[in-house]
Amino acid sequence: MHSCSIKVKLYPNQHMKRYLDLMCNYRRYCWNQGLETWNHMYDCNSIDKGHNSKPNEREIRNELVFNKFDWQYQYSARILQLAIKDLGHAFKAFFDKKQPDFKHPRFKSKKWLKQGFKTDRAKIIDGKLRLDRASGYPKNLFYDIRLSGLRPQPGQLKMVAITMQNHQYTANLQFTNLPDNTTIYTNQKTAVDVNVGHFNYTNGDIKTYGHKLKRLYEQNKYYQRLLARKRTIHPKTFRKSNNYMQVRTKLQRNYTRIKNFQDDILHKFTNKLVQNYDQIVIENLDVKHMFMSHVASKGMQRSMFGKFRQYLTYKCQWYGKQLILADQSYPSTQRCSKCGYIKKGTDKITLKGNQKHHTNHHQFICYHCGFKADRDDNAVQNLLALIQ
Repeated sequence: MHSCSIKVKLYPNQHMKRYLDLMCNYRRYCWNQGLETWNHMYDCNSIDKGHNSKPNEREIRNELVFNKFDWQYQYSARILQLAIKDLGHAFKAFFDKKQPDFKHPRFKSKKWLKQGFKTDRAKIIDGKLRLDRASGYPKNLFYDIRLSGLRPQPGQLKMVAITMQNHQYTANLQFTNLPDNTTIYTNQKTAVDVNVGHFNYTNGDIKTYGHKLKRLYEQNKYYQRLLARKRTIHPKTFRKSNNYMQVRTKLQRNYTRIKNFQDDILHKFTNKLVQNYDQIVIENLDVKHMFMSHVASKGMQRSMFGKFRQYLTYKCQWYGKQLILADQSYPSTQRCSKCGYIKKGTDKITLKGNQKHHTNHHQFICYHCGFKADRDDNAVQNLLALIQ
């Protein structure tokens, strides 16, 4: 048995829009109160040398529940509990030495464009989402919410994460108790060489940065110039301008379209890989340091190297397929797939090709055996050689 998540769009009426906005505000209030209490307890325990215990999720939750105000009883109790649970996970990751880059949890602001909350007491009835209603909220103003794009319910609904952004509402539905996937083994193997703008594998290539994405990014540049100009001309009053808020909404809406478009490409490609191949080899790239030092960091970020690996990892575990990670020092680009000769020094291929031998960046020529091939195809064959 396993679980899955489905993202759907919500179409609430005016009463439920107000209710969802109230829940988002209450979730933010609980998070900030929990974070403030957590920081205070941690400081007190640090001063008191004889008190070695650190704050934990249970203590913070009990403290907030004990000090509840009367107005808080009109909201669902699970919103507070799940907010503190997520806060506990954030602090656990912050103190985890294996995650040195995880930052300290910070306070949430009502000015953030993205707001949301979670609940585990929602139900799907007649194709509509029914949230849990607190006893203090009027029953005559509470309705079921119409969903978009939800197929027949695949299992038991465990968790619902609702997000509000750009006056649009979406829900991430997590289902459990699903039947096991019927894995089909094909005895085939492949390798994927990730590049800026496209992924190459044994059966061709997949474009990840096409004309549609370029057009959306060009629109974003135009919107950003408009916003920057308004901030420069009216540095103190630009946030009160309706025109400024409209342009900012268009910009955020474009970013949402880009994300959805890229996710669609990655999901289709990774599904194709795990369904058609039993063994898959990819490079174990240090994406963070590549962003810091590489001249093409913006193109690499738009090519979604890290997200591709994340999707492929959990899908290989789901379908029982083998994912092989090549070592970071493995010279898949500089190695000849025919004779095994590795280029060094001035013979290496760079983004500009090879100035010594006057070759382009996509050309691979072995100076030992004379083998000629496309650079990406040669890298795919080198990765494929790691499968024993």
